[in-house]
Amino acid sequence: MSAQFGKVGVLYGGKSAERDVSIMSGTGVHKALRSAGIEAHLFDTGVRSLAELAEERFDRVFIALHGRYGEDGTIQGALELLRVPYTGSGPLASALAMDKTMTKRIWVHEGLPTPRFETLDRRSDLAAVAARLGLPLIVKPPHEGSTIGVTKVTDLAGMRAAYDLAAEYDEQVLAEAFIQGRELTVAILGTGASARALPVVEIVAPEGNYDYEHKYFTDDTRYLCPAQLPPAVTQRVQEISEAAYRVLGCEGWGRVDVMLDADNQPYLLEVNTSPGMTGHSLVPMAAAAEGMNYESLCVEILKDARCKVSGRSS
Repeated sequence: MSAQFGKVGVLYGGKSAERDVSIMSGTGVHKALRSAGIEAHLFDTGVRSLAELAEERFDRVFIALHGRYGEDGTIQGALELLRVPYTGSGPLASALAMDKTMTKRIWVHEGLPTPRFETLDRRSDLAAVAARLGLPLIVKPPHEGSTIGVTKVTDLAGMRAAYDLAAEYDEQVLAEAFIQGRELTVAILGTGASARALPVVEIVAPEGNYDYEHKYFTDDTRYLCPAQLPPAVTQRVQEISEAAYRVLGCEGWGRVDVMLDADNQPYLLEVNTSPGMTGHSLVPMAAAAEGMNYESLCVEILKDARCKVSGRSS
């Protein structure tokens, strides 16, 4: 299999607030690819330069980076210039999906359901925003992942602290109507018309608090895969997730996060174009429900590595 893929780089680590998670993801992917007989090498973009990346002469790379400089189109653009085929979405789709505000604007334009939202800055009237969106609401930095900087605001007194926390990560902050219901996520494999949803995962976190700690470092969160939903609801959630992925131009693989309200109406939250691949991660869980183990999933994703701007596939 090594001859099929050549020398493979696993890009991990990076410089974002999600560096620790990326190290876990990259380590797992590297081990899986090596177990499959692929000549895979770890490359930490947080400590090594683009010049060193060029010198490695990788035949293709698996992007296991999360957050800024890894999931936002920047490394994808660099790989296009280097003409190194890579996994996942291209520069534009990566940048759009990383910006939750732009993502939601596109979804609204395309008629896809997403919670009502407003953007905030230092001049915003926080009380007026809370009145328009209603309480509780969610305040988050639109360019971070892994629930970093996210606050559920339950009363007006909490708005300022929530804004200040999110503003530590982003100049503009996203306020979003809170959807009370079930938290779902849908892994997607493929590109364009061939993109398909894997079984839906339901996340049941303690007191509904699926924060950074409960995502990666505790066993208190329960995951139901496939989610126990009526077949018609499952189909609707998968179809909306595929549409959300496609309209952003996503490729290769990704994960769409969804809230399902009491009336079984799904609301799109975000798309992750380089999802976690840790022991607690949800894409491997969804793949396993379809009979695909972690190693096979990594190889399947790697098969789709290509340059998107130049069209080079090998």
